[in-house]
Amino acid sequence: MLSRGDLTDREWEALEPLLPKTNSRCGRWRDHRQVINGIIRRLSTGCQWRTLPGHFGPWQTIHKRLMLWSADGTWERLLQHVQAEADAAGGIDWDNNVDSTSVRAHQHAAGAPEPAAHAVKGGCPRPGPRARKPAAPAGGGGAADEGPGRSRGGLTSKIHLASDGRCRPPAVVITPGQRADRTRFEPVVEEIRVPGTGLGRPRRTPDSVGADKAYSNRKTRAYLRGRGIRHVIPEKKDQAAGRRRRGSHGGRPPGFDTARYRKRNTVERAINKLKQFSAVATRYDKRGYVFLGTVNVAALLIWLRS
Repeated sequence: MLSRGDLTDREWEALEPLLPKTNSRCGRWRDHRQVINGIIRRLSTGCQWRTLPGHFGPWQTIHKRLMLWSADGTWERLLQHVQAEADAAGGIDWDNNVDSTSVRAHQHAAGAPEPAAHAVKGGCPRPGPRARKPAAPAGGGGAADEGPGRSRGGLTSKIHLASDGRCRPPAVVITPGQRADRTRFEPVVEEIRVPGTGLGRPRRTPDSVGADKAYSNRKTRAYLRGRGIRHVIPEKKDQAAGRRRRGSHGGRPPGFDTARYRKRNTVERAINKLKQFSAVATRYDKRGYVFLGTVNVAALLIWLRS
């Protein structure tokens, strides 16, 4: 199981050079490997922080480390480094697919304060030390974007993600549970950013992007064409009927590669891998940026272990 076990020696060797050596607030950090193993235990089991076994160290330290590194983007940088190493070795299949999944929020995840700081990548606001005045959250909708949203399933959040051809998520966006899938398509694709191991710009353009009918609209296809990305999105029946009714004014039917569309199951399998982690399958984190960090840690482990 991807979610089981502490960091292996190989995984630790990949992460150790990238971790911060000193803490500006209190000097040296507590042993990184011990603390990260504690975060993995909580991620795997979804247990309360204070019930973590003592050999991982004080639970307050582990909790604070997850929060700090979620706020300053450390987890995202680690994830991008692992992706860059995989790309340099030719290990990324750039036929990407996009989808979303709903996550039931635990009652302890409710009651987050109204966001009063930055809007950040991923659709979740998080505190910024240099923020002087509130900014609108990237997900839109005020305080609902900080905490879980209301949907038919009750209190839920939604994870929008892309997947490469090997069932690994290169990009993740978190929104309230009532947010429509198609509204987050462009932010997810924009989040795909794999740096090179040397000089040069990061790669941000997949070979193709596949999605189901929930993403079928002219705006989405025009966006992908504008970026030179081949789209594989089936057309809805009502959209096809409307196009035919307009005759020559309805335009040509969108291209569709049936063989390529069969690979769309990779994003479903990537969702299954993420939900092997109990703290992802159920949202326990109150703050949006912390839950985004939790999902990024799970994605990091998937890339390291697959």
